[in-house]
Amino acid sequence: MYWLGFNFLQVRPEIFTSLRKYFGSAAAAWKSGECDKLIPGLSRAKNDLDLRSYYFRLREKSIDCYFAGDNLYPDNLFNIDTPPYVIFVKGRLIAEDRRAVALVGSRRMTVYGRTVCRGLTRDLVRSKFTIVSGLARGIDSVAHRTALESGGRTIAVLGGGLDRIYPPENRLLAQEIVKQGALVSEYPPGMEAKKENFPNRNRIIAGLSLGVVVVEGTEKSGALITATCAAEQGRDVFAVPGPISSPTAAGPSRLIQNGAKLVYEIDDILDEL
Repeated sequence: MYWLGFNFLQVRPEIFTSLRKYFGSAAAAWKSGECDKLIPGLSRAKNDLDLRSYYFRLREKSIDCYFAGDNLYPDNLFNIDTPPYVIFVKGRLIAEDRRAVALVGSRRMTVYGRTVCRGLTRDLVRSKFTIVSGLARGIDSVAHRTALESGGRTIAVLGGGLDRIYPPENRLLAQEIVKQGALVSEYPPGMEAKKENFPNRNRIIAGLSLGVVVVEGTEKSGALITATCAAEQGRDVFAVPGPISSPTAAGPSRLIQNGAKLVYEIDDILDEL
Protein backbone atom coordinates (compact mmCIF):
# COMPACT_ATOMS: atom_id res chain seq x y z
CA MET A 1 0.00 0.00 0.00
CA TYR A 2 2.83 2.40 0.84
CA TRP A 3 4.53 1.77 -2.50
CA LEU A 4 1.30 2.94 -4.11
CA GLY A 5 1.32 6.03 -1.94
CA PHE A 6 4.77 7.10 -3.09
CA ASN A 7 3.79 6.35 -6.68
CA PHE A 8 0.67 8.51 -6.24
CA LEU A 9 2.99 11.38 -5.24
CA GLN A 10 5.16 10.61 -8.30
CA VAL A 11 8.33 10.00 -6.31
CA ARG A 12 11.00 8.94 -8.80
CA PRO A 13 12.31 5.34 -8.68
CA GLU A 14 15.84 6.30 -7.59
CA ILE A 15 14.46 8.49 -4.77
CA PHE A 16 12.06 5.75 -3.67
CA THR A 17 14.93 3.24 -3.52
CA SER A 18 16.99 5.64 -1.40
CA LEU A 19 14.08 6.23 0.99
CA ARG A 20 13.53 2.50 1.48
CA LYS A 21 17.22 1.95 2.21
CA TYR A 22 17.43 4.88 4.63
CA PHE A 23 14.22 4.22 6.57
CA GLY A 24 14.24 0.43 6.23
CA SER A 25 10.94 0.10 4.38
CA ALA A 26 8.38 2.07 2.39
CA ALA A 27 6.00 1.89 5.38
CA ALA A 28 8.58 3.41 7.74
CA ALA A 29 9.39 6.16 5.23
CA TRP A 30 5.69 6.99 4.74
CA LYS A 31 5.07 7.24 8.50
CA SER A 32 8.22 9.22 9.27
CA GLY A 33 7.91 12.89 10.13
CA GLU A 34 11.42 13.36 8.74
CA CYS A 35 10.19 12.16 5.34
CA ASP A 36 7.44 14.82 5.37
CA LYS A 37 10.18 17.42 4.91
CA LEU A 38 11.74 15.53 2.00
CA ILE A 39 8.68 14.68 -0.13
CA PRO A 40 6.37 17.51 -1.24
CA GLY A 41 2.74 16.66 -0.55
CA LEU A 42 3.44 13.70 1.74
CA SER A 43 2.00 15.31 4.85
CA ARG A 44 -1.25 16.18 3.08
CA ALA A 45 -1.44 12.75 1.43
CA LYS A 46 -1.24 11.07 4.85
CA ASN A 47 -4.39 12.95 5.84
CA ASP A 48 -6.29 12.84 2.55
CA LEU A 49 -5.34 9.49 0.95
CA ASP A 50 -6.70 6.24 2.35
CA LEU A 51 -4.24 3.81 0.78
CA ARG A 52 -6.39 0.73 1.29
CA SER A 53 -9.44 2.38 -0.31
CA TYR A 54 -7.25 3.65 -3.14
CA TYR A 55 -6.02 0.12 -3.83
CA PHE A 56 -9.55 -1.31 -3.94
CA ARG A 57 -10.73 1.51 -6.23
CA LEU A 58 -8.05 0.39 -8.66
CA ARG A 59 -9.29 -3.20 -8.48
CA GLU A 60 -12.86 -2.00 -9.15
CA LYS A 61 -11.55 -0.46 -12.37
CA SER A 62 -9.90 -3.81 -13.30
CA ILE A 63 -6.47 -2.26 -12.87
CA ASP A 64 -3.79 -4.54 -11.41
CA CYS A 65 -0.67 -3.31 -9.61
CA TYR A 66 2.66 -5.04 -10.25
CA PHE A 67 5.48 -4.23 -7.84
CA ALA A 68 9.18 -4.43 -8.73
CA GLY A 69 10.57 -7.74 -7.49
CA ASP A 70 7.30 -9.65 -7.19
CA ASN A 71 6.46 -12.76 -9.21
CA LEU A 72 4.23 -10.97 -11.73
CA TYR A 73 6.57 -8.09 -12.52
CA PRO A 74 8.12 -8.48 -16.02
CA ASP A 75 11.70 -9.78 -15.89
CA ASN A 76 12.83 -7.70 -18.87
CA LEU A 77 11.66 -4.49 -17.22
CA PHE A 78 13.02 -5.38 -13.78
CA ASN A 79 16.52 -5.71 -15.25
CA ILE A 80 16.87 -2.09 -16.43
CA ASP A 81 18.78 0.48 -14.33
CA THR A 82 15.76 2.29 -12.86
CA PRO A 83 12.67 0.09 -13.23
CA PRO A 84 9.41 1.66 -12.10
CA TYR A 85 8.65 0.33 -8.63
CA VAL A 86 4.95 0.15 -9.49
CA ILE A 87 3.33 -0.48 -12.85
CA PHE A 88 -0.40 -0.45 -13.45
CA VAL A 89 -1.74 -3.11 -15.81
CA LYS A 90 -5.07 -3.55 -17.51
CA GLY A 91 -5.30 -6.94 -19.21
CA ARG A 92 -2.64 -9.58 -18.58
CA LEU A 93 1.12 -9.84 -18.72
CA ILE A 94 2.28 -13.45 -19.11
CA ALA A 95 5.61 -15.27 -19.03
CA GLU A 96 5.69 -15.50 -22.84
CA ASP A 97 5.85 -11.69 -23.01
CA ARG A 98 9.55 -11.97 -22.17
CA ARG A 99 9.86 -12.69 -25.90
CA ALA A 100 8.90 -9.18 -26.99
CA VAL A 101 9.96 -6.72 -29.66
CA ALA A 102 9.02 -3.04 -29.77
CA LEU A 103 8.03 -1.36 -33.02
CA VAL A 104 8.02 2.43 -32.88
CA GLY A 105 8.08 5.25 -35.36
CA SER A 106 6.63 8.44 -36.71
CA ARG A 107 3.15 9.70 -35.91
CA ARG A 108 3.17 11.08 -39.46
CA MET A 109 3.98 7.84 -41.18
CA THR A 110 4.16 7.39 -44.93
CA VAL A 111 2.50 4.67 -46.99
CA TYR A 112 5.93 3.00 -47.11
CA GLY A 113 6.21 3.09 -43.30
CA ARG A 114 2.75 1.57 -42.85
CA THR A 115 3.52 -1.23 -45.31
CA VAL A 116 6.85 -2.08 -43.70
CA CYS A 117 5.42 -1.94 -40.18
CA ARG A 118 2.56 -4.27 -41.08
CA GLY A 119 4.88 -6.77 -42.74
CA LEU A 120 7.41 -6.85 -39.88
CA THR A 121 4.67 -7.09 -37.26
CA ARG A 122 2.99 -10.03 -39.00
CA ASP A 123 6.31 -11.84 -39.32
CA LEU A 124 7.21 -11.23 -35.66
CA VAL A 125 3.82 -12.51 -34.51
CA ARG A 126 4.30 -15.64 -36.62
CA SER A 127 7.63 -16.09 -34.81
CA LYS A 128 5.81 -15.92 -31.45
CA PHE A 129 6.96 -12.46 -30.38
CA THR A 130 4.80 -10.08 -28.36
CA ILE A 131 4.59 -6.63 -29.97
CA VAL A 132 5.23 -3.62 -27.73
CA SER A 133 4.53 -0.01 -28.66
CA GLY A 134 3.19 3.27 -27.28
CA LEU A 135 -0.41 3.53 -28.58
CA ALA A 136 0.51 6.77 -30.39
CA ARG A 137 -0.83 7.78 -33.77
CA GLY A 138 0.97 6.45 -36.82
CA ILE A 139 3.42 3.55 -36.62
CA ASP A 140 2.53 2.62 -33.02
CA SER A 141 -1.16 2.20 -33.83
CA VAL A 142 -0.40 0.16 -36.96
CA ALA A 143 1.87 -2.17 -34.97
CA HIS A 144 -0.81 -2.77 -32.32
CA ARG A 145 -3.63 -3.27 -34.83
CA THR A 146 -1.61 -5.61 -37.03
CA ALA A 147 -0.60 -7.73 -34.03
CA LEU A 148 -4.26 -8.07 -33.03
CA GLU A 149 -5.35 -8.87 -36.58
CA SER A 150 -2.60 -11.51 -36.80
CA GLY A 151 -3.77 -13.23 -33.61
CA GLY A 152 -0.73 -12.14 -31.60
CA ARG A 153 -0.19 -10.48 -28.25
CA THR A 154 0.53 -6.78 -27.91
CA ILE A 155 1.39 -4.43 -25.04
CA ALA A 156 0.71 -0.69 -25.14
CA VAL A 157 2.66 1.56 -22.77
CA LEU A 158 0.90 4.81 -21.90
CA GLY A 159 2.24 8.21 -20.87
CA GLY A 160 -0.66 8.80 -18.47
CA GLY A 161 -3.14 6.89 -16.34
CA LEU A 162 -4.82 3.81 -17.78
CA ASP A 163 -8.18 5.57 -17.53
CA ARG A 164 -6.91 8.47 -19.63
CA ILE A 165 -6.35 6.97 -23.07
CA TYR A 166 -4.32 9.21 -25.36
CA PRO A 167 -4.87 9.89 -28.19
CA PRO A 168 -8.65 9.68 -27.58
CA GLU A 169 -9.32 8.15 -31.01
CA ASN A 170 -7.44 5.04 -29.84
CA ARG A 171 -9.90 4.19 -27.05
CA LEU A 172 -11.46 1.33 -29.03
CA LEU A 173 -7.99 0.05 -29.96
CA ALA A 174 -7.05 0.13 -26.26
CA GLN A 175 -10.12 -1.97 -25.40
CA GLU A 176 -9.10 -4.57 -27.98
CA ILE A 177 -5.52 -4.64 -26.66
CA VAL A 178 -6.80 -5.46 -23.15
CA LYS A 179 -8.42 -8.61 -24.56
CA GLN A 180 -5.25 -9.79 -26.31
CA GLY A 181 -2.46 -8.34 -24.22
CA ALA A 182 -2.18 -5.43 -21.82
CA LEU A 183 -2.12 -1.70 -21.25
CA VAL A 184 0.76 -0.66 -18.99
CA SER A 185 1.68 2.59 -17.25
CA GLU A 186 3.79 3.73 -14.32
CA TYR A 187 1.44 6.71 -13.88
CA PRO A 188 -1.52 6.45 -11.50
CA PRO A 189 -5.09 6.50 -12.80
CA GLY A 190 -6.42 9.99 -13.25
CA MET A 191 -3.15 11.42 -14.56
CA GLU A 192 -3.38 12.96 -18.01
CA ALA A 193 -0.72 12.18 -20.59
CA LYS A 194 1.84 14.99 -20.50
CA LYS A 195 4.68 15.75 -22.88
CA GLU A 196 7.25 15.37 -20.10
CA ASN A 197 5.97 11.86 -19.32
CA PHE A 198 6.81 10.37 -22.69
CA PRO A 199 10.59 9.90 -22.25
CA ASN A 200 9.80 7.79 -19.16
CA ARG A 201 7.12 5.96 -21.13
CA ASN A 202 9.70 5.25 -23.85
CA ARG A 203 12.15 3.71 -21.36
CA ILE A 204 9.43 1.24 -20.36
CA ILE A 205 8.70 0.36 -23.99
CA ALA A 206 12.38 -0.45 -24.43
CA GLY A 207 12.59 -2.14 -21.03
CA LEU A 208 9.81 -4.61 -21.80
CA SER A 209 11.48 -5.64 -25.06
CA LEU A 210 14.48 -7.65 -26.23
CA GLY A 211 14.95 -5.17 -29.05
CA VAL A 212 13.48 -2.00 -30.55
CA VAL A 213 12.73 -1.56 -34.25
CA VAL A 214 12.47 2.04 -35.50
CA VAL A 215 10.45 2.10 -38.71
CA GLU A 216 10.26 5.83 -39.44
CA GLY A 217 11.04 9.06 -37.62
CA THR A 218 12.72 12.43 -37.92
CA GLU A 219 15.99 13.10 -36.11
CA LYS A 220 13.98 14.64 -33.23
CA SER A 221 11.41 11.85 -33.09
CA GLY A 222 10.40 10.27 -29.79
CA ALA A 223 11.17 6.93 -31.46
CA LEU A 224 14.86 7.83 -31.26
CA ILE A 225 14.51 8.41 -27.52
CA THR A 226 13.15 4.86 -27.26
CA ALA A 227 16.08 3.58 -29.31
CA THR A 228 18.53 5.44 -27.06
CA CYS A 229 16.88 3.90 -23.97
CA ALA A 230 17.20 0.46 -25.56
CA ALA A 231 20.90 0.96 -26.28
CA GLU A 232 21.53 2.19 -22.72
CA GLN A 233 19.70 -0.87 -21.38
CA GLY A 234 21.83 -3.23 -23.48
CA ARG A 235 18.96 -4.14 -25.81
CA ASP A 236 19.23 -4.52 -29.56
CA VAL A 237 18.38 -1.54 -31.75
CA PHE A 238 17.13 -2.03 -35.31
CA ALA A 239 16.30 0.56 -37.95
CA VAL A 240 14.47 0.37 -41.26
CA PRO A 241 16.14 2.41 -44.04
CA GLY A 242 14.02 4.73 -46.14
CA PRO A 243 14.40 7.07 -49.12
CA ILE A 244 16.92 9.82 -48.37
CA SER A 245 14.45 12.41 -49.70
CA SER A 246 11.99 11.59 -46.90
CA PRO A 247 12.24 13.49 -43.57
CA THR A 248 10.97 10.38 -41.76
CA ALA A 249 13.98 8.42 -43.02
CA ALA A 250 16.42 10.73 -41.23
CA GLY A 251 16.01 9.13 -37.80
CA PRO A 252 16.56 5.51 -38.86
CA SER A 253 19.46 6.58 -41.10
CA ARG A 254 21.17 8.28 -38.17
CA LEU A 255 20.66 5.20 -36.00
CA ILE A 256 22.22 2.98 -38.68
CA GLN A 257 25.20 5.35 -38.91
CA ASN A 258 25.58 5.00 -35.14
CA GLY A 259 25.57 1.21 -35.17
CA ALA A 260 21.92 0.11 -35.23
CA LYS A 261 21.21 -3.10 -37.15
CA LEU A 262 19.79 -2.34 -40.60
CA VAL A 263 16.52 -4.19 -41.21
CA TYR A 264 15.94 -5.33 -44.76
CA GLU A 265 13.83 -8.38 -43.92
CA ILE A 266 12.54 -10.19 -40.84
CA ASP A 267 15.61 -12.46 -40.66
CA ASP A 268 17.73 -9.40 -39.85
CA ILE A 269 15.82 -9.19 -36.57
CA LEU A 270 15.47 -12.90 -35.89
CA ASP A 271 19.16 -13.66 -36.49
CA GLU A 272 20.22 -10.98 -34.01
CA LEU A 273 17.77 -12.03 -31.29
